Amino acid sequence: MGASSSKEQTISSEQREVETLAASTGALPMLQKSFSKLADPQSNTIPLQSLKQCFSLNYKDPIFEVPAIHDNFMGVLDHLGSSLVDLFFVPEKGGVSWVEFVKAYVKCCGRISASTSLNTLLRLFHMTMDKAGFSSKLEFESDDADCKISGSLLPIDVLMLLCMCWTMQWNFRSLKFFKRQEKLCLPDFSHLVLSSVISCDEVGSGFNVWKCDISSLDFNLPVGKFLTWTMKTVPSIVDCFTEFFHAKLQISGTLEDKLVPSSSSSCYTSETKACDTVLLTLGRAWAISLTLKGVVSEEILKTCFPCEDDGTDENLLYRSSLQGRGLNRFWSNVEGYHGPLLFLISAISQDHHEESTNARKWIIGALMQQGFENKDLFYGNSGNLYTLNPVFNVFSPSGKEKNFVYSHSHPTGRVYEPHPKPVGIAFGGTIGNERIFIDDDFATVTVRHHAIDKTYQPGSLIPYQGYLPVEAMISEVEVWGLGGRTANKVQASYKKREELFTEQRRKVDLKTFASWEDSPEKMMMDMVSNPDRVQREDR
Repeated sequence: MGASSSKEQTISSEQREVETLAASTGALPMLQKSFSKLADPQSNTIPLQSLKQCFSLNYKDPIFEVPAIHDNFMGVLDHLGSSLVDLFFVPEKGGVSWVEFVKAYVKCCGRISASTSLNTLLRLFHMTMDKAGFSSKLEFESDDADCKISGSLLPIDVLMLLCMCWTMQWNFRSLKFFKRQEKLCLPDFSHLVLSSVISCDEVGSGFNVWKCDISSLDFNLPVGKFLTWTMKTVPSIVDCFTEFFHAKLQISGTLEDKLVPSSSSSCYTSETKACDTVLLTLGRAWAISLTLKGVVSEEILKTCFPCEDDGTDENLLYRSSLQGRGLNRFWSNVEGYHGPLLFLISAISQDHHEESTNARKWIIGALMQQGFENKDLFYGNSGNLYTLNPVFNVFSPSGKEKNFVYSHSHPTGRVYEPHPKPVGIAFGGTIGNERIFIDDDFATVTVRHHAIDKTYQPGSLIPYQGYLPVEAMISEVEVWGLGGRTANKVQASYKKREELFTEQRRKVDLKTFASWEDSPEKMMMDMVSNPDRVQREDR
């Protein structure tokens, strides 16, 4: 076993190789501890049943926002742990040896390419679906991790895959922060499924994204196109599996603390209290997090999953329906925040597709890496544009221009401007020809065709957008701070300092105006009553 300290023990080249690979990820000490806890002292191997119990997911009565998959998905979830063990752990006599145990970890969580990780995830999904009794049209050329995959997926398969990845991430984050399985909540991922359908299949002009039932869609999505869509739109989805695999083995080192599902849904209630009111719902927040890495992704995930510090309310810096509309109210809430920000807009426009005049609601957003500044020109170093409803898409920087953000308010003084700059907030394009422009009253938003924008990647921000500008009525604006506690503290200090300055400016020094003869009021009255009177100046 790898945990042995005997110098006389002969270590095979195979064991030395896999231990080196595991050590490169920093997980070797954790694996040694986990193996010693799970292994049978007699045979020095891990029984398969122990591993299956380690990776099992037992949830009862989950909260579903996803339509029409409750019974099917729970059946799939029951077979996830056994499928994972059967697929990646090779048993020997009595169970899984140390070498095979480390091999399985390297195969799933080692330093491998993103495409290989995605293949591994799809292989696990295929076997789990098969064990649960659902047919899958995926075909694998061989047992190699990077083998060629053929076949196709149905939209309901994509939904199942998304729900499986969400559940794995929900599970390991619950264990990480609470050492127990919090009650499972499954958000609505229709926007992600529709994104894959539109990207992978020719849906035709008659396809209505606002009125469609995901479970009844009969499109065959070629797996090659689906892989391309995944790597482009939600590349971080593979981390859901790798982090779950790592966390389950890590927590197995403390098996004396029996893990049981939480009987309370209080965590879900606190985390999703405003789910029906805010624009950044669980499903939309998770979709955005799958496009990112690092600190910003972690801050967004705090609005999705159970965590020790519920900073959801602190992260919501501005909401037009609460703080009021317009740039002035906007500035008073976001000024002084120096960190990544997520700007969301919900709007309603008229659908002129096929002579229809129905009102359509859509949500778009922009992620910027720094705080807002009052400037009459574009600024910023990086950012993304998002469509969040009814279809999810991400438009990353193109690298051609850097017109990421424009936020200009009225000047404080009455200064004549021969060529005044637009007053409002914009993303992409050029001044006067912005890709997204929000007026200073936050009443209307104008969205233009991507041809005028060289900052962000091309693509329609609104279904059936066309070439002409689309002007829509804004129903809600939200700004979420994603800079963590440091950015919140800096903004709190800034606001406190501004309040102090304002209070000081309001105070009047009564000693200066103690005498009526010296008061400015008397001087003004004298000038009005006799403007020709010569005032002698004291020198």
